Amino acid sequence: MEPLIASHIANKIPENPTPEERTHAGNMASMVGILLNIALAVSKGAIGIISGSISIVADSVNNLSDAASSIVSLIGFKLASRPADEGHPYGHGRFEYLAGLVVAVMVCAVGINLMTSSAAKIMAPEETEFSLAVILVLLVSIAVKLWMSRFNWLIGSRIDSETLEATSVDARNDVISTTAVLASAIISYLYHIDLDGWCGLAVGVFILISGVQLIRDTVSPLLGQAPDPAYVQHIHDTIMGYPHVLGTHDLMVHDYGPGRQFASAHVEMPAEEDVMESHDTLDNIEQDFKRKEGLIISLHLDPIVTNDPEVHDLRNWIDEHVKGISPDLSIHDLRCVPGPTHTNVIFDVVKPYGLDMTDEELKEEISRIVCAHKNDAVCKITIDHSYVSAKQ
Repeated sequence: MEPLIASHIANKIPENPTPEERTHAGNMASMVGILLNIALAVSKGAIGIISGSISIVADSVNNLSDAASSIVSLIGFKLASRPADEGHPYGHGRFEYLAGLVVAVMVCAVGINLMTSSAAKIMAPEETEFSLAVILVLLVSIAVKLWMSRFNWLIGSRIDSETLEATSVDARNDVISTTAVLASAIISYLYHIDLDGWCGLAVGVFILISGVQLIRDTVSPLLGQAPDPAYVQHIHDTIMGYPHVLGTHDLMVHDYGPGRQFASAHVEMPAEEDVMESHDTLDNIEQDFKRKEGLIISLHLDPIVTNDPEVHDLRNWIDEHVKGISPDLSIHDLRCVPGPTHTNVIFDVVKPYGLDMTDEELKEEISRIVCAHKNDAVCKITIDHSYVSAKQ
């Protein structure tokens, strides 16, 4: 029933939520997290103190930090929803990424604190009281955290929120840690073996590792990570679906926070077409992206000569043969300027990441290949570097 409630709430959020709808969903998820975590922290803290269990008390502190994390998330969504201003024309959406980073750091802090307190318990063991209340509060905690993990993951996926997805992972970690605490309490009671400190230490290490991974995941968009290849392919395929479009390249996607993406690309169209018609097509593509997906994209027209068979064949030949250097190489914007003694062959090459050649070495190798095929060619090559992925 509880997972169904989470799914029901998530399904009320539109497929492509507006910034206002994202903020409302994020605030709602954060408030739920604050209330449930405080309730769990109070109940487990009381039971942990009464029973003398360091692992249960640590689990309670973990829940209290989770409540603080939800408060940070709430502040992050609030700050991210601020409109663009003169100093920040692209809005304040990256505040949400910063909130996710703070949550990840707090997860690491909890792991380190738990490891320290558990090590002290191992060095100076104390008797732990076992009771039905201990079992009950831990079982309730596991059930609640399972629901919270699912709830935050569904909402986070729906609104593309790194912060809520980090919170979901944190809740999943709580399920594992609380289960370990419960197992430790039962084994210690049945076999008279004090595993409380060792269990807390193991859980602390697990939480710390998860926190470090969360930091890596939340720092990446702040540093300008490459966009999702599936999203890049979607943009490419959408542009290619319009009439007279021959190709697209030099795509850049700038991320200023969830729901605040901007993009630019070059679009190849026949040079023989009326320039006003080609320009109108690009305007339609830009407006359709903005209306349907909320993506602001700026497109540059690249005219391509299509009625010269020699140029067309040369372009295809070069594009095919440069792949002998690397299958990820591609060319675009090729044109030929014939002269009395030689022909300038001018084109751009997209160099993939990881290719073990300098730009000059790559130019020389491609020139050698082209000149061996066309004796009078003089290559004028511009090296481009992809801002999305090795392949487009």
